[in-house]
Amino acid sequence: MPPHWLTVLNREVIACRRCPRLVEYRQRVACEKRRAYRDWEYWGKPVPGFGDPHARVLIMGLAPGAHGSNRTGRPFTGDASGNFLYPVLYENGFANQPTATDRNDGLKLKDLYITAAVRCAPPDNKPLPSELANCSEYLDRELGGLKDVKVVVALGKIGFDAYLNYLKRRGLLKTRQAYVFKHGATYQTPEGKMLLASYHPSNQNTQTGKLTREMFVKIFEQARRIAAGWEGAPS
Repeated sequence: MPPHWLTVLNREVIACRRCPRLVEYRQRVACEKRRAYRDWEYWGKPVPGFGDPHARVLIMGLAPGAHGSNRTGRPFTGDASGNFLYPVLYENGFANQPTATDRNDGLKLKDLYITAAVRCAPPDNKPLPSELANCSEYLDRELGGLKDVKVVVALGKIGFDAYLNYLKRRGLLKTRQAYVFKHGATYQTPEGKMLLASYHPSNQNTQTGKLTREMFVKIFEQARRIAAGWEGAPS
């Protein structure tokens, strides 16, 4: 069972209707469906975070996919991004199985928690600045409650910037200027955590070879080493 604070937060996330554009889009997609999933009852609501509330490693994603998380109700579940991500998590000991198909498939995460900059599926995977701002309260409460995190793996620039903006809202960072997003970049943040940057495991990146499996594996091997105290800050 998740801790009480997280149960309360997730209940509020799921009920959220702050962004009219996202509410309309997520519900329309859930009604129209994709032909391959016409027999599914789509989730069609904001998607809460998922994983171990005592995790030392946090994944910061972008937003639910229209026919992935927006269909299944769990991050990176039921789409190509998840098919790329979860086998790597399994091989590094963060997941009990390499597949993620639905909320009742038995998947459990160990020492890892997944969240996102935005909780609703956005058109073209591009949330507006106002939508990122509306979701930031939930993100602040979630990150504030995950007390054991040592490593943040940001998947894509939007997730990377979302974490830096969280630090700015907390008064820990004045500017993002010194933090440049590129795959494999590693930064020690003002509160002592390590921030690792990775390309997002989207079809667009994995099918073109911009993000290879080898590149992705290295990110999570590094995250595991840092979380275990085997690897320190970059020199």
